[in-house]
Amino acid sequence: MTKVEKTFIRYSISFQQKVVQEIEEKGRSISEVQRIYDIRGADTIQRWLKKYGKNHLLNKIVRVEMKGEKDRIKELESEVIRLKIALADSTLKKDALENLIEIVNEEYQTDVKKNFGQQLSAG
Repeated sequence: MTKVEKTFIRYSISFQQKVVQEIEEKGRSISEVQRIYDIRGADTIQRWLKKYGKNHLLNKIVRVEMKGEKDRIKELESEVIRLKIALADSTLKKDALENLIEIVNEEYQTDVKKNFGQQLSAG
């Protein structure tokens, strides 16, 4: 069995800062710097930007909400849960009634669904 050797590349702090500086000051893209310096890790430069950069080049998600929106979202989420429970209950009831109809049909050799709307004879 052969042992596979893995090579780990460690970059010095000054090199990392140089790469971050090139991105921030010279306007190079992350993929361009990756190609120039043969940096293979996909998140490597992102981590360097977080650590040494000014953080203005990182992707950020900003969510702007009105004051009542958060409460409305919580309300809607609780309503969805309540409706899911109600749907499950009604589905169980429907299944139970269908099973009951099947048992009655077998026991009395009739079709309850067909005879349901008919009036009983007066005799």
